[in-house]
Amino acid sequence: MIPEKLLKPYNPKETESRIYQIWEASGFFNPDKLPNDRKEPFTIIMPPPNANGHLHAGHALGTTLEDLMIRYKRMQGFKTLWLPGADHAGFETQIVYEKKLEKEGRSRFKMDPKELYQEIYNFTQENKKKMESEIRALGASCDWSREKFTLDPDVIKTVHQTFKKMFDDGLIYRASRLVNWCTKHQTSLSDVETVSKEMTDKLYYLKYGPLVVATVRPETMFGDGAIAVNPEDSRYQKYIGQNITVETPIGQMDLPVVADAAVEMEFGTGALKITPSHDKNDFEIAARHNLPKKEVIDQFGRLNEKTGKYKGLKVLEARKQVVADLESMHLIEKIEDYTHPVPVCYKCETIIEPRELPQWFVKMKPLADLALKAAEENRVIFHPENYKKIFTYWMENTIDWNISRQIVWGIPIPAKICQECGEAFPDLDDSIRKCPKCGGAMVADTDTFDTWFSSGQWPLITLGFPDQSDFKTFYPTSVMESGYDLIFKWIPRMVIFGLYLAKEVPFQHVYLHGLVNDSKGKKMSKSKGNVVSPLELIEKYGTDALRMALIVGNPPGSDMSLDENKIRGYKNFANKIWNIARFVLTNSENYQESGELKLSELQQKQLTEFNKLLKEVTNYFENFQFHLAAENIYHYIWHTFADKIIEESKTTLKENPLGTQWFLRHLLKKSLALLHPFMPFITEEIWSFLPKETAQSDLLMVASWPSNSK
Repeated sequence: MIPEKLLKPYNPKETESRIYQIWEASGFFNPDKLPNDRKEPFTIIMPPPNANGHLHAGHALGTTLEDLMIRYKRMQGFKTLWLPGADHAGFETQIVYEKKLEKEGRSRFKMDPKELYQEIYNFTQENKKKMESEIRALGASCDWSREKFTLDPDVIKTVHQTFKKMFDDGLIYRASRLVNWCTKHQTSLSDVETVSKEMTDKLYYLKYGPLVVATVRPETMFGDGAIAVNPEDSRYQKYIGQNITVETPIGQMDLPVVADAAVEMEFGTGALKITPSHDKNDFEIAARHNLPKKEVIDQFGRLNEKTGKYKGLKVLEARKQVVADLESMHLIEKIEDYTHPVPVCYKCETIIEPRELPQWFVKMKPLADLALKAAEENRVIFHPENYKKIFTYWMENTIDWNISRQIVWGIPIPAKICQECGEAFPDLDDSIRKCPKCGGAMVADTDTFDTWFSSGQWPLITLGFPDQSDFKTFYPTSVMESGYDLIFKWIPRMVIFGLYLAKEVPFQHVYLHGLVNDSKGKKMSKSKGNVVSPLELIEKYGTDALRMALIVGNPPGSDMSLDENKIRGYKNFANKIWNIARFVLTNSENYQESGELKLSELQQKQLTEFNKLLKEVTNYFENFQFHLAAENIYHYIWHTFADKIIEESKTTLKENPLGTQWFLRHLLKKSLALLHPFMPFITEEIWSFLPKETAQSDLLMVASWPSNSK
């Protein structure tokens, strides 16, 4: 008897939440509860979404890709684990919460740190619940019993242990170095947390005694420690080693002229003012020549007491006044436009102000060498392949990683600092009272870890490195799926931590998806008002339609435009599948299994064509070409199954009812299985209508992946 539901139009709203509850209740998201004896693991650790807001279109794409891989491998008989989680996301979450505080007329700088931490913690826990419900709505068949949060106690404990081990191994050190400082958010940032913005500034040619130097930052002249020239520059040979008297609006300064190969003879006049405390290149030149350092810009981006009458002025305001004063003193030779990349904070686009601060650093070279070797040996395979070159470039040109952040939200750095000699030591159990070196008083470090320091250990932490059975069973994982923008942020850190701690790469494959842009190909942003909510699209068209729209025509590493018309088209496709199922089951309601089946010559040919499709789709899955797999299945179901085979069957059902009924049911069952990883809800619903003798399992999600049809 045909189910009454099938006789009505397909309704994703009625189907999807109910089907998900059935899946979750089955226990089959848990690899330990899967049917049959499954030995070979297939593991994906979910990139933990930030627990500070709703999922966006990029999350929907990543979740869909990971789910379809898991569903495919589950149907192939693998012991599949897809482990979900959420990220406290340190700096990013604190920024989100600061905006909330601003709207409420509050400031984090006027709050007790413990109270602020607790408020943000409560905020993330609420968002985490919403986020998990949104992941469920996308059809994610992940094992919720193993879900992790990057601030779980065991996670913090492991991160602290890693910090101590790296310190003991000489891979973490504390030093006073020039770091990227965001004057708005009052924290240091690593190089991957800054972006270069092309700006056109003025290049000022300043008279420094008998020399002329070119600079875009005349306001920092009060912190100059020298003038530098290239040792090969014949124009300045007689000045090298001499002291030059330089006039400034607040008095004279005597500066040595040093020779350094880092100076570009072609830039400006070939002579540079060296301001060690406010420029990274100058800081390095100063270190090579033992030059004095003087900070003249404070943590808020204002000139300090060493600048005389300019004290308290913001940088750009000070620049304007200093230039006016220099012009009145006839100390500017000329001014010209100068276009150059300027580092800015990746979140607020405030211009980075370099500051010398004592910070914790990871010594990257020996770790990067491990990652390079693994990539060269193809122990980590990238999809698309060209990202191997990008990964290699970043590992070959890595610099030591500043892991200290001056924010409340995150994992605290477990260390003590000596108030007398400045030495610092890890202190995991709060037992250090006096400095091991000088006996001086110790104070707790108030900084937190860069969020990538904890999330870089994510595959290890989630699986219980080093002793838990999950780690022994599921590590190394099979695939890490992520956005391509994390190829130089997160991916390398996971690789180096895996190789350093576990002596093995954390994953065998890296699949990188691109950005999901709006229908016009523009990047989505709240300020532009073009952000598309996955949940709103699901409400209108159903999850299956959204998933197909995200995958078809979207190869790895490519940006895509998400057009609502495309999603609407796949809603129509869902209706087409529903109608196919209704036709097949209605016209084979009286089908009885028989030993003798005869197929027409055309049907035999069509069965051969389907076997070819099955082989092609399987190969596409194995080669991470999911967009081609989805497209081929779509075209087969719509243009071959519906348009040709069903139309032809209206005749053959009369001529050869038994053979045609078997043929139609067979193609329906196999087509549903092929389509299931992409459109899991409607395929599972139709599968439930199939007679028990036809279905291989009560649930399609654990049915066998189709093999060649007989």
